[in-house]
Amino acid sequence: MEATTDYEESTAFLGQFGCFQRVVFVLLCASTVPNGFSAFSVVFLAAAPQHHCLVPGDNLTEEWRRAAIPREVLDGREQLSRCSRYRLDVVRNLSALGYAPGRDVNLTQVGREGCLDGWSYSQETYQSTIVTEFNLVCSDDWKQPFTSSIYFLGVLCGSFFSGQLSDRFGRKPVLFTTMAVQTVFTFLQIFSPSWLVFSILFFIIGLGQISNYVAAFVLGTEILTGKVRVLYASLGVCLCFACGYMMLPVFAFLLRDWTSLLLALSLPGLLYIPLWWFIPESPRWLLSQGRVEEAEAILRQAARKNKVDAPRVIFSVPEVELREGRSNTEEHHSVLDLLRNSTVRTTTAILCLMWFTLSTSYFALSLNTANMNGDPYINCLISAAMEVPAYVLSWLALRSLSRRLSASGSMLLSSVALYLIQLVPPSLPDIAVALEMLGKFGAATGTALAFAYTGELYPTVIRNTAVGVCAMVSRVGSAVAPYFIQLSLYNTDLPNIVLGTLTVLSSLAILFLPETFGRPLPETIQDMNKIGRIKCPCTTAEDKEVHCVEEILL
Repeated sequence: MEATTDYEESTAFLGQFGCFQRVVFVLLCASTVPNGFSAFSVVFLAAAPQHHCLVPGDNLTEEWRRAAIPREVLDGREQLSRCSRYRLDVVRNLSALGYAPGRDVNLTQVGREGCLDGWSYSQETYQSTIVTEFNLVCSDDWKQPFTSSIYFLGVLCGSFFSGQLSDRFGRKPVLFTTMAVQTVFTFLQIFSPSWLVFSILFFIIGLGQISNYVAAFVLGTEILTGKVRVLYASLGVCLCFACGYMMLPVFAFLLRDWTSLLLALSLPGLLYIPLWWFIPESPRWLLSQGRVEEAEAILRQAARKNKVDAPRVIFSVPEVELREGRSNTEEHHSVLDLLRNSTVRTTTAILCLMWFTLSTSYFALSLNTANMNGDPYINCLISAAMEVPAYVLSWLALRSLSRRLSASGSMLLSSVALYLIQLVPPSLPDIAVALEMLGKFGAATGTALAFAYTGELYPTVIRNTAVGVCAMVSRVGSAVAPYFIQLSLYNTDLPNIVLGTLTVLSSLAILFLPETFGRPLPETIQDMNKIGRIKCPCTTAEDKEVHCVEEILL
């Protein structure tokens, strides 16, 4: 019997969805809700309300105060200048002499100056944000998008280090440590005395955000089995993430102040402290480390919860010796294990391309949707709600369809929508918006499929590292997504064309990955070599001996 089936056959006595599995399923899903908060909180925390130079009211009538701000045409609309005012000393003199603005004097002939007394911010939509708190406008307006970049840099670093830490020290310690980091540092942001301190704390929150999500995903993937594992990986964690995302605009609408919003986003983290005593370590990971007694203790406790009898010996002596031998020979694993073997290396390269493309498309379309006309809270809620049917579809696909074809098809759907936007006339903006949302639907579906597919391709000893590296590459995509939008400055259709082309290439590359549908999770790199060889999409069971392009890739 192959080693890949040993674990699931040895633990089959538990069943698939007893009391133990239900508790783990619900609690791990719930742990991902705060990730939906922090991933997009910058949309409201760093929002820039309408603003103009502050004009002190001393010795000036309301008419002169309004006239002291020049009017400019921006985006086809006339509005008050954001970063300049007419020279206030001249305005005061004219007012003192009894002149009336616009009738007795032409203010366009008066020189301009910067906002020497600060800015006046509209509170129609936001009472306060970090933009109004730290005056991130005019010469400092570059700090607004850079705040998001700093967060995603933290996410990127967290993706790289958390996977290796989790494979080395365990899934559970990393999960709860990163949850604590996310909660504590979100709360500390409330007391930020400057933008620099706020950004440093935001970077640390990014470290915890993705690390929490990846650790929870891998832990659930390894504990749960069969269809329940598919449900968890495709619908459970993703749907709870979307729930957190949808709750964000609700909190932001009710709490228009940035410090109040941060407090509301940090407090739910306290609810997760008791979960330490209910969420176990991954028995698969314990076995990969040779800690057989601890793994059996967890499974026996699970059997009691499920009210089933555990066998006297859960893991047979040959199996234990085999695993302990693997543990001795593969005791330490790192990101280099993703590069040493040709099969693993090629699989990693294709998956990194897929994750980069999905993340770039997802965030580019999300950021562009946020710029639509209308209420920002409603726009954010609609954008989040679109992910629910996407995750439901991914779950249905993972239950009965090929992993490879499902992932490729979702990305192809996104690319078709992006290409069709160019054909929509300017007189039909609603259709363009609908296609844009369809493109995001495809990207969100592909992202949910990517987590499940990646987790099934890699063995236990490097699974968390592999998912972490792929997540890290995806964060590179999220960091460069705003620059894809900036391509519209050269041609309005260029962003969609570039994203569509990249998505098509990725969907074709996915077809060369091995299929994992209906197969047990690999335990070692050797197991991955047996079942994970890269194959040409045209290869069938009857012509395996032809090898197609497999010999070249290996």
